[in-house]
Amino acid sequence: MSLGEQILQGDRRALARALTLVENDLPQADEVIREVFGHTGRAIVVGITGAPGVGKSTLVDRLAGYFLAQGRQVGILAVDPSSPFSGGALLGDRVRMEGRGSGVFMRSLAARGHLGGLARATPRAIQLLEAAGKDLILLETVGAGQSEVDVMGYADTTIVVVVPGLGDDVQAFKAGILEIGDVFVVNKADRPGADQTMRELRQMLSLGPRLPWQPPVLAAKAQTGEGIEEIAAAILQHKESTERNPEMLQRHAREAERFLREALADRLVADAVARAKAADKWESLVDDVARRRKDPAWAARELAEGEGLQ
Repeated sequence: MSLGEQILQGDRRALARALTLVENDLPQADEVIREVFGHTGRAIVVGITGAPGVGKSTLVDRLAGYFLAQGRQVGILAVDPSSPFSGGALLGDRVRMEGRGSGVFMRSLAARGHLGGLARATPRAIQLLEAAGKDLILLETVGAGQSEVDVMGYADTTIVVVVPGLGDDVQAFKAGILEIGDVFVVNKADRPGADQTMRELRQMLSLGPRLPWQPPVLAAKAQTGEGIEEIAAAILQHKESTERNPEMLQRHAREAERFLREALADRLVADAVARAKAADKWESLVDDVARRRKDPAWAARELAEGEGLQ
């Protein structure tokens, strides 16, 4: 059987190999995705975002356990900071969650400098998990705080996790983060100031537009599992609400266009670099930019127009 066929049959080793191909952007990844793409788009994808130290990994672990007990097939993608030496993920999340065993498929992805709290391989990794039969995927961002807005482009439901005691709580809730959240969780709710944090969040959310879905603000103590059932219920309620919303079709179309643009940009860049290297022009262009003889935009234009590459 091909690697794609093995994934469709739920082979965990095949899934792990395919994820490695995708993460390293190897040519074989294209063929695997082409094989399985028709079996994607069926899972509930839940994004978990928030600043470092708010307890995202613990929350993800508890949610995985809860949904596993409900009979769900669960996948976890945890985007870790990249090692400055190897470029790989630091794998802290995998160490913390390894206790779930074979019931949950867990994979750490290296951010590798990609902004927005996710890795470049994220959308394809989600597709592989869906093809392997996972019907609920938990996507944990790297923990970059206010820049982590990319997650809303891949998740059906985005959970924003905060904790009390961040100093100026209002300043911690910037507009970008407020706008991407479908569910807000005040974790470590036994800390002083938790009630105030929840009130401030609800007040700020009340200033926004009235939409069919109003994001709830929930308290949790992920370390002990308190509040997990309520968060899981909110995820399913949000999924049901959005399925009834005709705007979701427009959102899916926008997401499809975004994915197509990203794939096209990656392909054009790879082809341009390959042509330049084949013509022995790449190193000289890099040197020209490094020595300030050409600005990057001008050098890129030369590549795009194929000047001197024939």
